[in-house]
Amino acid sequence: MLDVAVIGCGIVGANVAYLLSQHKLRAAVFEKENDVSMGTTRANSAIVHAGYDPEPGTAMARLNMRGSALTKEQCAAFDVKYRQIGSLVLAFSDEEMATVRRLYENGVANGVPGVRVLTREETLAMEPNLSDAVCGALYAPSAAIVEPWDLALALAEAAVENGVELHLETAVTGAEKISGGWRLHTAKGDFEARAVVNAAGVEADLVAAMAGEPGFTTIPSRGEYYLLDKSQGYVVNHVVFQCPNRDGKGVLVSPTVHYNLIVGPNAEPSGREDVSTQADALAFVREKAVKSVPGVNFRENIRNFAGVRANTDQSDFIIGETAPGFITLGGIKSPGLSSAPAIAEDALALVAGAGVTLEKKESFVHTRTKKRFNEMTPQQKAEAIRENPLYGRVICRCETVTEGEIVDALHRPIPPRTIDGVKRRCTAGMGRCQGGFCGPRVHEIIARELGIPQQDVLKDRAGSYIITGTTKEGGLHHGE
Repeated sequence: MLDVAVIGCGIVGANVAYLLSQHKLRAAVFEKENDVSMGTTRANSAIVHAGYDPEPGTAMARLNMRGSALTKEQCAAFDVKYRQIGSLVLAFSDEEMATVRRLYENGVANGVPGVRVLTREETLAMEPNLSDAVCGALYAPSAAIVEPWDLALALAEAAVENGVELHLETAVTGAEKISGGWRLHTAKGDFEARAVVNAAGVEADLVAAMAGEPGFTTIPSRGEYYLLDKSQGYVVNHVVFQCPNRDGKGVLVSPTVHYNLIVGPNAEPSGREDVSTQADALAFVREKAVKSVPGVNFRENIRNFAGVRANTDQSDFIIGETAPGFITLGGIKSPGLSSAPAIAEDALALVAGAGVTLEKKESFVHTRTKKRFNEMTPQQKAEAIRENPLYGRVICRCETVTEGEIVDALHRPIPPRTIDGVKRRCTAGMGRCQGGFCGPRVHEIIARELGIPQQDVLKDRAGSYIITGTTKEGGLHHGE
């Protein structure tokens, strides 16, 4: 019997797994997708929020502040890209300036460091490309941007190295109470655990319902984005928000850790897995964004994408036992990414409260380093090539990613099995051509290194086949 089963391996599940892996117990993570961080974690604004938005006294406020500090520490320990660039919440009217002042009061109450209200002149001095219509802004210097999927991957890899079992493509389909714990039903058999942590994201209410009355309902909300080329990455220097409204924090304009520019999102009711993009929704995002930053050149757009938020019928995070020994982490919407490490701490305390003994290991993996060829000095590049000649072959020209980096990723504790899985690990395909040049080469390398036929290499999720067999000679097609 497992001591703890974790359902879901996004940023919250990965954090829980990492904390569990530091203790002398048997734990396993069950993820329905073919990789980690495949849900909201990989499709969001990538903002580590300062903590002025949540109402004082809420779980969101407490966990945002604690989680943001822990996220900064984690990124340093695991060599994850993180830039503390600060954020601005713009006001365009006296009414919005009142909202800015309310957010300032929230920030002070929540303990946000350095938060202050700026005049119009101070705001434009910090961001000269903003609209002249700006009346003022809230400035929070502790806000940051991050690479969320890589952080989740780093934590999950460390958990695996520390002994946690990871079961990919293993959706949990049912749960029943048994003596001393729970039996989870999956397509790959039944598993028993003394305690269960439900970190299933937008499906957390459905998973909780397997064990009894969940007490909440997820109301999924789709947000759509533009990702612009690096030519636009310096249009602004901070995360630029608009005043929040009933739909969320409004459309933002922000640099990314890779020096692109991200613009979005909107907020539309959606299905739990509806990550489609719509022309009218993107037009709305564009219209709102230029209100803040008129000079954004949308002709430099290289990709549109959408993510689904786990909004619920409750305003706060939902963290607690929804059945004895069945711990649910639900409604982890913004600032969920920022709060994830602190949410995991709460989950660990609930696991202990469910009767699982937590005895810390004497040693465990708690760091990681990555080789990024495009950030090396000429001397470092020469040394990397001497050690491994594959570092001398550039596969992705846009991002200057070498075959050595791709091969290294394919032999990590959680190897990618798809082209997008490689992209998330070493940025091959993230550049201006979006994999048009390097995609076929990455495809070949995956098949070679994993020892599988090329037709078994997917673009992304299950079913996203790229090729089905040979042509011209009447070769086999997939399924024949």
